[in-house]
Amino acid sequence: MMNKLICAFGLYLILSIPAWALDDGGNQRLAAIQQRWAEVQYQVPEKQRAAEFEKLAAQSGAFTRSAPQAAEAWIWHGIVTSSWAGAEGGLGALGKVKDARAALERAIQLDPRALQGSAYTSLGALYDRVPGWPVSFGDEEKADQLLRKALEINPTGIDSLYFWGDHLFRQGHPDQAREALLKAKAAAPRPGRELADQGRRQEIDALLQEIQKD
Repeated sequence: MMNKLICAFGLYLILSIPAWALDDGGNQRLAAIQQRWAEVQYQVPEKQRAAEFEKLAAQSGAFTRSAPQAAEAWIWHGIVTSSWAGAEGGLGALGKVKDARAALERAIQLDPRALQGSAYTSLGALYDRVPGWPVSFGDEEKADQLLRKALEINPTGIDSLYFWGDHLFRQGHPDQAREALLKAKAAAPRPGRELADQGRRQEIDALLQEIQKD
């Protein structure tokens, strides 16, 4: 009986511990990718973004290879790759959005709550924004499920609320979208993510203006 209890407790510990914990070097690498993404997304001229995201995708891909069990690495490889696809546009981007989806799905397998559920947020945004079948995998219902899951994990996050508001607006619910976006705008600042927060708030304001015109 005691051996069964010990085994059960050991299994509980295994299941409750995240798949991988980044060391100081890994956290610094993650922060550098996050900062560079914000610089490219919000400061680099639009015509130059695809080339800069391509460089950053090489870095984030190397991060996943050096830390293959770290959900954080896969999340940010997915974010960078999807941003690269968005900057490039056209049919050539379709392969990249599939790669981004695979990276985010891998992150969820490893640790669905990593970075406050960011994989669900980014994956939901992908399903919301890419073309549907037969061109690509876009699916409004799947996006809705993923974005709701992101909100369950992080109900007050600027990103989870922004993409939920964007989704609601796309679905023809402007009043609910406005409510979500105002909550996003009031979200607590993220230490070390000041540039990303500033850029996201500008996107929130732009979407609120669009809703006002609608």
